[in-house]
Amino acid sequence: MQFGYSETCLAHDTGDRHPETADRLRAIRRALASRHGVSYVEADPVDESDVVAVHDPDYVAEINEFCEDGGGNWDPDTVASADTWDAALASAGLSQWAARAAVEGAEGRETPFALGRPPGHHAVEDDAMGFCFVNNAAVAARTLLDDPEAEVERAVIFDWDVHHGNGTQDIFYDQEDVLYASIHEKGLYPGTGEIDETGTGDSAGTTLNVPLAAGAGDEDYLLVVEELLRPVVEAYDPDLFIVSAGFDAHRHDPISRMRVSTEGYALLTDRVRSLTDDVGAALAFVLEGGYGLDTLSEGVATVHETFDGREPMEPDGDPEDKTVEIAEDVRDAHDIGG
Repeated sequence: MQFGYSETCLAHDTGDRHPETADRLRAIRRALASRHGVSYVEADPVDESDVVAVHDPDYVAEINEFCEDGGGNWDPDTVASADTWDAALASAGLSQWAARAAVEGAEGRETPFALGRPPGHHAVEDDAMGFCFVNNAAVAARTLLDDPEAEVERAVIFDWDVHHGNGTQDIFYDQEDVLYASIHEKGLYPGTGEIDETGTGDSAGTTLNVPLAAGAGDEDYLLVVEELLRPVVEAYDPDLFIVSAGFDAHRHDPISRMRVSTEGYALLTDRVRSLTDDVGAALAFVLEGGYGLDTLSEGVATVHETFDGREPMEPDGDPEDKTVEIAEDVRDAHDIGG
């Protein structure tokens, strides 16, 4: 794979006890060092004009000034330093690069993956929250949708982070040209992402939320991708597919209760690749959460290995009964056949 990376993202300083630290990127780099076929690209930071395409200009000015003044606690969870705004622009620029590279034909072993921080999927239109300042995936999708030369009419953002990406949903909730789909742990921060949140007005049906019960594992996630995500995406027929790739649903992540294995991320990657091949959509990955350094780094590495030719091992078990019940509710909310 091609990995977007910038040293600027390391300068975002959250302090000694915060789970979202520069060590996350360092651990990923160490894990990838022993893998075949890894290459790195340092993209330009995003222009603020592209940020205000998805974020309120007053918020952008406020957070910029907050960082220029030295930063601090924006809220109890979201910490900024003097270098945070530059890191946020670099992170969004990497995501923008990944989406553009995919649309321009990067695929297979050249599939792009943006390794930026701070993450982005909790950043709503007019506020930072949940460790996030700029919604990286949203900026990337909107940039390509607004570029007539890119010929992207519809985009999907598929969020497999354990937390619901309330920011991404918020930004695109009333917009027909982006389908936001999320698998997340029900009741976990930020408490959004219910099944009946499906979009509004002409964009009804372009938000797909699957809030799974704590303890869901590989089989449960695969059921969602195969029986819910696939038919919805096939009907939507996107040109661009962005994965908001958090690795905090891993069974050993310190801040979630899900049971996805490292091999489970290989399986998810394989299913997403197959789906995007079938619908003819360009595919890019954007890093979100993941706070166990070993599980995060091995998760990213297994995504790379899947594109490098390693066949994932299928699980032996079956989905939990409660996941099957949730899937039925989602089918009813979205009128999915089967």
